[in-house]
Amino acid sequence: MAAFAFYLFSGLLLTSGLMVITAKNPVHSVLWLILAFFNAAGLFILLGAEFLAMLLVIVYVGAVAVLFLFVVMMLDIDFKALKRGTMQNLPLGLAVSGVILAELLLIGTGWQPGQGVIVHEALAGPPVGMSNTQWIGSQLYTRYVFVFSMAGLLLLAAMIGAIVLTHRRRVGIKKQDIAVQNARTPAGTLGIGKAGLGQGVDL
Repeated sequence: MAAFAFYLFSGLLLTSGLMVITAKNPVHSVLWLILAFFNAAGLFILLGAEFLAMLLVIVYVGAVAVLFLFVVMMLDIDFKALKRGTMQNLPLGLAVSGVILAELLLIGTGWQPGQGVIVHEALAGPPVGMSNTQWIGSQLYTRYVFVFSMAGLLLLAAMIGAIVLTHRRRVGIKKQDIAVQNARTPAGTLGIGKAGLGQGVDL
């Protein structure tokens, strides 16, 4: 049963990941991404990491993916204009992808670490009497607190950069001026006028 669930979640995860990058409609891509997150959460549950599974569903599906969906639906993005230069940059993209693929194959097949180099240090499971969530928290905030803090700073820098790049000053748009609104008085706002028959009132 566990093997069937693993192959089911894995197959759906690979299929949905492929559909994310091949779907023509960006809204459909976000929906496929949400499906990929759910299947990845199922794989985490099979591994016994139920906290990571719930974190993936709550944070990524409940916040990040929904945010992507609202941004794609609300922004007026001309995707046809973005795809016009795709064929021109296709040779360069294929060349870069080939180099990256060759490097990955080289690392996975022929590369070996040097003497005395620790490539990966596997962590033992949670001790007796400690839950999976407590064990992850104790490792993150003690042993890997520096790496965890640096990851948060990188995300903060990325968020600030995205805001700076997308912030534009638009001309000809009416905006609220709080100082002017607070300084208004009834004498400068209200006026009494008498309109003649068949005439209007100047505002």
